[in-house]
Amino acid sequence: MLLPRLPTPRTRVRFVPTAPYHATIQRGPQNMPTHTPNTTDASGHDIGQLARHLYPDGPRLTRFIQHHRHRICPIELLAAQIPPGASILDIGCGGGLLIARLAASGRIRSAQGIDASAPAIALAQGMVPRLRKLAPGPEIRFEHRPVQQGLPDDRYDAVCLIDVMHHVPPAHQERAFRDAAARVRPGGRLIYKDMADTRFPHALMNRLHDLVMARQWIRYLPVEHAERWAAEEGLRPVHAEDVTMLWYAHELRVFERPDGGAEP
Repeated sequence: MLLPRLPTPRTRVRFVPTAPYHATIQRGPQNMPTHTPNTTDASGHDIGQLARHLYPDGPRLTRFIQHHRHRICPIELLAAQIPPGASILDIGCGGGLLIARLAASGRIRSAQGIDASAPAIALAQGMVPRLRKLAPGPEIRFEHRPVQQGLPDDRYDAVCLIDVMHHVPPAHQERAFRDAAARVRPGGRLIYKDMADTRFPHALMNRLHDLVMARQWIRYLPVEHAERWAAEEGLRPVHAEDVTMLWYAHELRVFERPDGGAEP
């Protein structure tokens, strides 16, 4: 797969947070909100600059992925779903770009990112010193955590399950989702996003992307299953949106545990 040659920056980019994310939402089939972000707007430039600042070196492909992830993943839209001042758990955090965005914008007080990929966690840990110069306040931790080790026992204001479930074997998807939901404290949120098994060519491009990048043939989780499991875990839906960026289709669902409700 040929990748565009990355330009060498002539000057150091200083990241400055901008205004909150704004989106234009339209109603699609079954009255489901659909969203096509403009990747050239101020927020897109903002997170692209942040990524270039935090990931200035390393393998070219690794840098390319971090620098341009905001063009194919609705990071700003995800960040907007996190309650201000939250403690968060990002399951499958990868290189930590979502946590970095939240910390740099002052939206969170603490974050724990976990991933089964040791190289991904090494990348995330490597950018933390640069992130702390921008955002010294939040407590940030990244941990390599193999799947068999399970999730941390703590409860969080927000649990992020972003592009994880399609990597989980179907027989284990329900358990993985319920375990994530159980980490949401009363009044907290579960932010769930995954690739959508939608019409051609989006579903095919989703599969080809992971086949090339992760060497996996992804296993779509019907979003109705996630909605049912969330309800059975005591979470109520607060936001549902389908998102298309370039040729990638995403399903975003946000669930909330009622404040004062019993924890699992």
